[in-house]
Amino acid sequence: MPDGRVYPDNFSGWLYKWTNYIKGYQKRYFVLCNGLLSYYRNQAEMAHTCRGTINLAGAHIYTEDLFNFVVSNGSTQVFHLRAANEVERQRWVTALELCKASAIKLLELGDEEDVGKIEIAPYVRSLGNKMKELQTRHELVVSHLSSFQRSISEILVDGTENDNALITISDKASMFKITAVDLAKACEEYLSLAQSQERRWQQAIDFERQKRATLEESLETLAKQMNHLEIRLRAQNKISRSSSIKGHGRKLSQDLAMNTSDDESDNEFYDATDVTVDVPANTPLIKPSVSVSSTSSQPSANINTETEEECDGAEANLPLVPACSSPEIRMLLEGPAKNFFNGKRIDVLLRDRIPEKPNIRLNLWSILKNCIGKELTKIPLPVNFNEPLSFLQRLTEDLEYSEILDRAAACDDPCEQLAYVAAFTVSSYANTTYRISKPFNPLLGETFEYDRRSDLGWRSLCEQVSHHPPASAQYVEHKDWVLWQDFSMTSKFRGKYIQIIPQGIAHLVFPKSGNHYTWRKVTTTIHNIIVGKLWVDQSGEMEITNHRNRDKCYLKYSAYSYFARDTPRKVSGQVVDAKRLVRYVINGTWDNKIEYAKVIDPIPLEEYYNAVKSGKPPPTTQSTLSWQKNSLPPGRENMYGFAPLTCSLNAPVDGIAPTDSRLRPDQRCMEKGDFDGANSEKLRLEEKQRGKRHKYEAMVTSAKESGNLPPKPFEPIWFKKVFDEFCNRDVHVYRGNYWESRDVQDFSSSPDIF
Repeated sequence: MPDGRVYPDNFSGWLYKWTNYIKGYQKRYFVLCNGLLSYYRNQAEMAHTCRGTINLAGAHIYTEDLFNFVVSNGSTQVFHLRAANEVERQRWVTALELCKASAIKLLELGDEEDVGKIEIAPYVRSLGNKMKELQTRHELVVSHLSSFQRSISEILVDGTENDNALITISDKASMFKITAVDLAKACEEYLSLAQSQERRWQQAIDFERQKRATLEESLETLAKQMNHLEIRLRAQNKISRSSSIKGHGRKLSQDLAMNTSDDESDNEFYDATDVTVDVPANTPLIKPSVSVSSTSSQPSANINTETEEECDGAEANLPLVPACSSPEIRMLLEGPAKNFFNGKRIDVLLRDRIPEKPNIRLNLWSILKNCIGKELTKIPLPVNFNEPLSFLQRLTEDLEYSEILDRAAACDDPCEQLAYVAAFTVSSYANTTYRISKPFNPLLGETFEYDRRSDLGWRSLCEQVSHHPPASAQYVEHKDWVLWQDFSMTSKFRGKYIQIIPQGIAHLVFPKSGNHYTWRKVTTTIHNIIVGKLWVDQSGEMEITNHRNRDKCYLKYSAYSYFARDTPRKVSGQVVDAKRLVRYVINGTWDNKIEYAKVIDPIPLEEYYNAVKSGKPPPTTQSTLSWQKNSLPPGRENMYGFAPLTCSLNAPVDGIAPTDSRLRPDQRCMEKGDFDGANSEKLRLEEKQRGKRHKYEAMVTSAKESGNLPPKPFEPIWFKKVFDEFCNRDVHVYRGNYWESRDVQDFSSSPDIF
């Protein structure tokens, strides 16, 4: 029986719904709310899984007999329903009709409000004109009142009464009365004009409130439906994979008959998320790549030697990239600084565990439902959604597989070296599969150093160089290679997922050969923000360019889809020389491994695409493993999914700068499991940074008003903005002296940010 009385927008109860010819009518729990008719298998499912929804604003409702009735949206969804008796059926039909009328009225009100929005400007102007009239009349009343008071004061001072004085006072009193009456009348007109629109404003407010409530419920319902659909598809895919080719159709039909309920009758399907990536105008069209296995027998040594000679010859005919005019970038191209070899030894605490994450539950939807469409870095979130690392430390984590660059530095073939560089760019995503928490946003001027010269041969320095928009700069030096990047990003919360689109460009130089590579990271998407298990995907196209000889590598990160037959998290690509001949092919996944194979007879890139499309890829040598993911420590799910190197990033180190991320009190509290203390410290740091910004803005305003020069804006301590001729944009590059200052413990130029 339905629960309670009939209300147009709040009605619920049990009905029987037609599912299929095997199961017939099944008992389901229906809820009528905010113009939507939704159903669940039981009342407990209302918190997480909606089986179907129809918007009644455009629905058709009709009865079939004493117990049966139908609700349809006129296209894809039809609910064939049966009540327990005629009275119950009539109560449901009445409730549905009332709710439909309410939904239609809401839409009509929305149309009226659209017209009202057009007329709001003249209405506001008329109110403004009336207010000016009121001010004029008020000034006139004040003037006459002052004159009247002066005349009375003069008589009181003189102490004499005569007819002329009384006539003057009478005239002024009359003028005051006339202007006061006129002012009162103008006030009545203004009040009447304002009150005439009160009902309209109230309707607009009610409409917006109702529209917001409907939007929130629709979004939550859609998320639940998507989550349920994904679960069904995963289960169905497992059934499909376990079935043999023989008898596949028969077994699948049996499984569907056993597992299919009314949910499958809705036939609601949603496409995978589309991801748009900005690609430079000169980037060639990258066609879908497929895995290429070795199709040849053992190639002769003569063929390999000839290919290498062709590659070297093509490279020899190309002019080298002209010298860079920026002295800061020229310094980076020359290799590591002298202090790299003779600087003081720094002992870093290596650890493979951190304190386990406490089990603290928080309602994510209650926080994020007001943030749809906003920039991710501007959404105020408690530390419960963070991991105990700063974004500067997250950048340093990209060097976990730095040994790939060591092998690349030893390559004589520049095309093979490029294949290793490509594997290194992919390896930076290895641990993102399980990393669903966001790092702490660095404070302006925050730094992070990490010295691993003793075992890995490199050291890194990062600094937060801008707050709005957020930007981080990094410089890494090794005896055989140098890496730097100016990293920024844009991010949007779209309701069901969050998209992070990197904007910065990374540089990698091998001083011995002069090879200089640049690339930009691909788009990261975090799915199931509202309902379901969070999961991360990487998608888009990456172009890696060698600016010395114009070799390029085109990588494609395939977006994950439940309907695709490709390997999940697949990465494929091609290394081409300056003549656009394909020299190497690359295949693998960004969460496991990457392999490369040499093309025996190089062919133009366009011909390669056509050959792959026709199912006849060119023959290659046996694949070589360029990167393999390391195993994660046991219990990683209780340690935010951290790898061993990641666990060491926030370990305390002596002698670091006072701006180092390891000294952030909120981050340290969170690592220890004190989330309340972390939230308090996070709020304090944000207020401190906000206060500094407001103080600077006040100084700028004061300088403008007084005609003085404004104060200098914030400048990074260890990085400097220069023009990058390779990428045709301004970037922040390392200006030097950090490690020298560290050796003598001189951080007098560092700001107080913690």
